[in-house]
Amino acid sequence: MDTSQAHGDEDEQRRATRAALMASLQTCKDQACLGGSEKARKLHKSRGQLLPRERIQALLDNGSPFLEIGQLTAAGLYDGVPPGATMVTAAGLVGGRWCMLIVNDPTVKGGTMFGMTTKRHVRAQLFAWQHRLPCITMVQSGGAFLPDLENIFPDDGQGGSIMYNQVKMSSEGIVQIALVFGPSTAGGSYVPALCDEVVIVRNQGAMFLGSPQLVYAATGEVIDVEPLGGAEMHCRISGVTDHLAEDDADALAITRRIVQHLGEPPRLRWTRAAAEPPRHEPGQLNGLARCGAHAGADCREIIARLVDGSRFQEFKQLHGGTLVCGFARIEGFEVGVVAGNGELTAQAAAKGAHFIELCGQRDIALVFLADSPGFAASDRAGQGGVGKHGAKLLNAVANCDVPKLTVVTGHVHGASYHALCGRAFKPNALLMWPGARASASPDAPDHEAGALNWARQLWCDAVVEPGHTREALAQLLDIAGRVPARPTAYGAFRM
Repeated sequence: MDTSQAHGDEDEQRRATRAALMASLQTCKDQACLGGSEKARKLHKSRGQLLPRERIQALLDNGSPFLEIGQLTAAGLYDGVPPGATMVTAAGLVGGRWCMLIVNDPTVKGGTMFGMTTKRHVRAQLFAWQHRLPCITMVQSGGAFLPDLENIFPDDGQGGSIMYNQVKMSSEGIVQIALVFGPSTAGGSYVPALCDEVVIVRNQGAMFLGSPQLVYAATGEVIDVEPLGGAEMHCRISGVTDHLAEDDADALAITRRIVQHLGEPPRLRWTRAAAEPPRHEPGQLNGLARCGAHAGADCREIIARLVDGSRFQEFKQLHGGTLVCGFARIEGFEVGVVAGNGELTAQAAAKGAHFIELCGQRDIALVFLADSPGFAASDRAGQGGVGKHGAKLLNAVANCDVPKLTVVTGHVHGASYHALCGRAFKPNALLMWPGARASASPDAPDHEAGALNWARQLWCDAVVEPGHTREALAQLLDIAGRVPARPTAYGAFRM
């Protein structure tokens, strides 16, 4: 076979692998957007209620970005539960202000909370806390799924953290608003009770620690929903709720008015230049991305399709070539790009630490493109300082207090995952491309290291198509740029 034929066969295999992967992910995303079964959705609509994503659409500004976090959470982990874990969490614009929406989906198991539901809720809160976004929670939940209590009740990051986060954010002036659309029982009733303002729907919303059925089972008393925890009672007597709405649409309109009176919206701390499309088509990223056993493109080819005008001012181009660093703009936002381009050497690690330090001094956001098989072996000739210089890079990544966004574009393994701002190093957001892999070892099987598993476990915030990465990064930079700058304090560098 001639070389051109072999190359053509490899391209065809790569396209087939990518198409199968994208189809699988799209199926999961479609299931997440659909929510519960057709029967459950029809029953919900028959009660005059909007579906969860209809509520979101009605609340957001026309044409608002919709940045969903954790869309594929728990995909395939619970019987009868589609991806999303009975909840939708997303950032969008309400009255021109970025807000975090945390929305129960009552068409899936009555909005019951599983362990991964609480994990998704907490992740959305932490994103909102980091970016000082008002939290708007749409409550209609049957409370905890009792057989999964060990993953809901006892530990940090579970159900108790939801309540802790609410009150701590409120104490810092981060607004908490709840809309009670239906019966909210047990833990579900605490969420609105801990908010700054609560809207409840007449003859529909209700809040109680124990339902009428539970009261009857415990005491033998027969009591209706309304006197026990209905909208009129809470607005007129208990005072737990603040606004009485006539229906879903009215509740959403009231909420938009509440947001209009939250004071001055935060402004960007950076000067945003006029956006300029890359000279190289971003859609080509789908063909350049690593997929399966097929290698991806040089990271500079990827950068050229992400940044404005494909302009990239590379830093130390001739030194430490397995880590590519430089300055660019994405949709007008200035960024420092740190991109893995092979095995991380001592020189690469030292260069990365130096570059990240410069970005910290200049308050320039960092974008990490993670693709590296790991650090070079310390006993290899010429690499004797890799441990020392690798520690410098880890120090710089952890302590540089500017917005940090990570995109796993290829295969990243071992300590290089952390050095390129993996989840434990607390980037503002972590995205993955469909063909990306991340693991402690290159030998990890696909079902563990692949992007779908990372998304279902909520180890990443979203799986994005390569061609949509630039748009997602721009939205994240717009959110992150509305938080005041903070000075960086580094740990001790081992020289």
